[in-house]
Amino acid sequence: QVQLVESGGGLVQAGGSLRLSCAASGRTFYAGGWFRQAPGKEREFVATISWSGGRTNYADSVKGRFSISRDNANKTLYLQMNSLKAEDTAVYYCAASTRVTTAVASSSQYDYWGQGTQVTVSS
Repeated sequence: QVQLVESGGGLVQAGGSLRLSCAASGRTFYAGGWFRQAPGKEREFVATISWSGGRTNYADSVKGRFSISRDNANKTLYLQMNSLKAEDTAVYYCAASTRVTTAVASSSQYDYWGQGTQVTVSS
């Protein structure tokens, strides 16, 4: 089992930055990622990262603004969010896969999820 705990969310003005962290415990996981869910919307892919951290995938909406990284020694995922926009407002969830190693974007490939952390961007 993998336990994931997100932190770092909060209220920020448009154009600002936040860094989300996801601390993992339990068994080793492979691919990791971040997904988000805005009010009235379905959960969507944000960014994913391969087991080694060598490959990443980003949603078009965040490409160039967000950066996903991982520290396997500390079992932690990060999401650096820059140039935040109001439309980035959502609950952000980290996810881990014990099944795949590649940076797949499909949420169905991730079998463990954090509780979510709220990110609110004021315009």
